[in-house]
Amino acid sequence: MSAFERVTRRSLLRGGAVVLGSAMAAPLLSACGGGGKTGNAKELTFWNFYGPNPQADAQSKWFTDLVAAWNANNEVKVKLHYLPVSEYLAGTALQTAFSAGQGPDIFLLSPGDFLRYHNGGVLADLMPHLKPDQIADFDGGVLDTRKVDGKIYGLPMEQEPLAMYYSIDAFEKAKLAEGDLPQTWDQLLDVAAKLTTKDQFGILFETIPGYYQNFTWYPFMWMAGGSAVPQNGGAGFNVPGVHQALKLWQDAVNNKVAPRKPQGDGAGNAPANLASGSVAMQQSGIWSVSQLEQEKKDFKYGVFRLPVPEGGTYTTDIGGWAFVANAKGANPEAAAKFIAWALGATDAAGVERGRQWNTVVKTNLPARKSVQEAAKAAGAFDKPALKVFLEQVVPGGRGEPRYTPEVYKAVSDAIQATQLGGVDPAKAAADAAAKIDTFLKGYKGAVML
Repeated sequence: MSAFERVTRRSLLRGGAVVLGSAMAAPLLSACGGGGKTGNAKELTFWNFYGPNPQADAQSKWFTDLVAAWNANNEVKVKLHYLPVSEYLAGTALQTAFSAGQGPDIFLLSPGDFLRYHNGGVLADLMPHLKPDQIADFDGGVLDTRKVDGKIYGLPMEQEPLAMYYSIDAFEKAKLAEGDLPQTWDQLLDVAAKLTTKDQFGILFETIPGYYQNFTWYPFMWMAGGSAVPQNGGAGFNVPGVHQALKLWQDAVNNKVAPRKPQGDGAGNAPANLASGSVAMQQSGIWSVSQLEQEKKDFKYGVFRLPVPEGGTYTTDIGGWAFVANAKGANPEAAAKFIAWALGATDAAGVERGRQWNTVVKTNLPARKSVQEAAKAAGAFDKPALKVFLEQVVPGGRGEPRYTPEVYKAVSDAIQATQLGGVDPAKAAADAAAKIDTFLKGYKGAVML
């Protein structure tokens, strides 16, 4: 398997942390609003990190086939422009292009970076090109973090939820069974202690600072009733629930049932951590199903949904990339039409495209109901792990939040200070909340969710 094929969401998000951090130093996309439209109105550029890539893998072929099908039937053509992940996310190529007024007509965007581009005025509204039945086909809530004032600014390709993975052999050695799978935070630490040996930690949470660590911690914040940004006058960051969520991760490390550093390239890498025997339980996303199948085919594991705190409500974080159109490009209307067709078409070909991407080319949950049904009919979720994701993990989940870089950094600092720095959770939360509150007083952009 090539290095490109081993790229998973955790590494994309960690790369994204560099981009997000850079936004703290200077206004983002400050130059994008000026001047007229640039580019070729008859040939739209589509920047992405999938294809056509040098390895010509299945993901790359899906993209090239998609564009070929569009170009065969439309006067306005689409041309793929491939950028390696290191350049697309960890570099500044996309930002630099937009700041110079030369951004691509179509590009990939995650909710975590949505406000950077929406607040910069470069995302086109897709609503005029979507029929009501197309919008209704998207799974409940999946469009929320791509909406502003009822308008849709991106169509998601996929859903990538987080869950807990566990080693069946490790459970058996500790004389634990499926009935011992933890359902509460207290049970999680208790079971982790029973699974901990001199050669193995009981549980693994991400400890490497960055956007991925935030992504994996947010569900704990939500389940305890907190939020990085106060919603509708509700709880904010400096509340008991947030203190509790920070303390959970801190206690796991302090009690020595969780490592201070993961194996491989981080705590989203199941083969390097769970399958290697270094940990017995690991928080990761749906991508680990295909990872383990490709790299550790004989490893026996199970999946269960994230445990809930006392009095809390279950939820998980659901990520996923979206196609977006450049409102300042040469032909925003054609770009929007392409996206509506590529990811929103409800005919047989459109549904099959979605099924191929989500359950053949990759291991995701489809963002659309019709694609989910087609995938089920094809047996895509017959595998026990994927069945758990579909039936138990996703229900009650919410979309990956969209926060500005300033909010992201304040939360990241609080996680690091408590998890590894020994800072009191209440103090870390208060410090972060003060920074967030100060920033929000002058914030003029779209609502953060």
